[in-house]
Amino acid sequence: MTIWQWYRRRTRPGSQSQQSSKILHVETPAHQTLEKYAEATISHKLDDSLDFVQGILGDNDDFIMRRFCICDEHPAAALYFADLIDKQLLNDHILKPLMHTTAMGYPKDDNRSMRDYLLNDTLYSCEGRTETELDEIIQAIVEGKTVILVDGLADGFVFSTRQVDKRSISQPETEQVIRGAREGFIEILGTNLALLRYRLPTPDLRIKTIRIGRVTKSKVALCYINGIVNPELVKEVFRRLSLIDIDGVLDAGYLEQFIEDNHVSPFPQIQNTERPDKAVANLLEGRVILLVDGSPFALILPTVFSQFYQTVEDYSERYLLVSFIRLSRLVALVFSLIFPSLYVALISFNPELIPTEFAVAVAGGRAGVPFPSVIEVLIMEISMEVLREATLRLPQQVGGALSIVGVLVVGQAAVAAGFISPITVVIIALTTIGSFATPAYNAALALRLLRFPLVILSGIFGLYGVMIGLILIANHMLSLRSFGVPYLSPIVPGNFQGMKDTLARLPLWSMPKRPGLLHTPNDTRLSKLTKEMSDKAANNTLDPLKVGDRRNVTYGASSPDNGNSSRDHTD
Repeated sequence: MTIWQWYRRRTRPGSQSQQSSKILHVETPAHQTLEKYAEATISHKLDDSLDFVQGILGDNDDFIMRRFCICDEHPAAALYFADLIDKQLLNDHILKPLMHTTAMGYPKDDNRSMRDYLLNDTLYSCEGRTETELDEIIQAIVEGKTVILVDGLADGFVFSTRQVDKRSISQPETEQVIRGAREGFIEILGTNLALLRYRLPTPDLRIKTIRIGRVTKSKVALCYINGIVNPELVKEVFRRLSLIDIDGVLDAGYLEQFIEDNHVSPFPQIQNTERPDKAVANLLEGRVILLVDGSPFALILPTVFSQFYQTVEDYSERYLLVSFIRLSRLVALVFSLIFPSLYVALISFNPELIPTEFAVAVAGGRAGVPFPSVIEVLIMEISMEVLREATLRLPQQVGGALSIVGVLVVGQAAVAAGFISPITVVIIALTTIGSFATPAYNAALALRLLRFPLVILSGIFGLYGVMIGLILIANHMLSLRSFGVPYLSPIVPGNFQGMKDTLARLPLWSMPKRPGLLHTPNDTRLSKLTKEMSDKAANNTLDPLKVGDRRNVTYGASSPDNGNSSRDHTD
């Protein structure tokens, strides 16, 4: 039995899991409306089916039940929510063809049933299907579909007429683009899947959808490339998703918290992105992408720590420049983590390690400050966190002004009043700037959180406390896994091919294999011919020393007189 068959068997009406669900959730009847009628089917009598639907959805003012006749003798009704559908589509492609059958008449000598005649010869909508279960009919209506019920038929016609206003595709707000595509995911799942299909026009792209949430029934899409991804990874992801039993999933972050390996770690084990090109790049490496209807973020899994300081632009620019920029990000990352604690340790316990001139300047700046260095740094760190949070939550027009006031006015006033030393303001400012250099917000947030225990340890034990804190952090990171993949891969365990794209990025032609940590069935992404061509010397076709030389005629070189012989002869 495949994982897909197991999931369908687990969630079909009347299954053991649903029966136990009814027992466990007696106090929350919101999701039991449909479970109560899980086995109810459409009646041949139209009024009976309409009474059933009216009893469940009739209290809504935007619910419409439009009655009409087909072929002068078959009563029918269209059921839909007026604010969720495309009314023009309903009028032109569903109601108009059905009512037009009144003038044409149903051919009496036709051996086909009324169901086949309407579905295949009358209705124009491309997304149409039939359904017999009433709970599926109700679910389709609340999702924005239109349902047609006809008297005498035990099948209901379900058509996709959903139309919800959406924002246009624009540049992601959380991931600034320097060189790359200027488009990001939006809240509509269908649009996000189209962005992936647009960049991966291959039949190997697989998209599997499931619904999670007893009330919201949010559609979750699991995307991968068949033949590249490890099949066991897909099964494990789907297994974890299918075990989630919650009222509603409003964002991809809900799923992230349920399916990650370590729930108490400050380090994120699943990466998120708003950029389709980044999602496609990870699909090509053999990873799985999760998309949730209503969320503009895609989840990338499995994830290792090195992915959080890498960007898509790292592969668009030349490798020498990118390697320098990536190393500067790593320096800023380490800088933002340990710089405040090093400052506290040196000032409080080991001032002899500071050059004499600098120590005199620091001592002069700290003269009159009533707090020890550890309290001083903690006050500044907490103030910066409050200021950062206030800047994010305020309107954009006010947030910029608040940041300037907070940094310049308040900081200068604190120094002038003698509460904070100038060197502490400089240290915290450099630390904050360093945290901004980390591309991933959730990874930068983890480092910001870990700064506080490091500062406290340094205030108690000095440099020994800093080393103890760093050892504990490294030990914790070594214990983390993301769907079985070590968090510090490919450094620990060591993999030479993977290290080519970790601390620095080597040329693209030097990385012909996909990441070995993913154990992909097809690990080759660069052909040998391409690698051999890149190793050969370039053919200098337009070299001035070769162009026009009869003795060095090569493919692509011009004639000895550069094509001017005929013109000179004419003149």
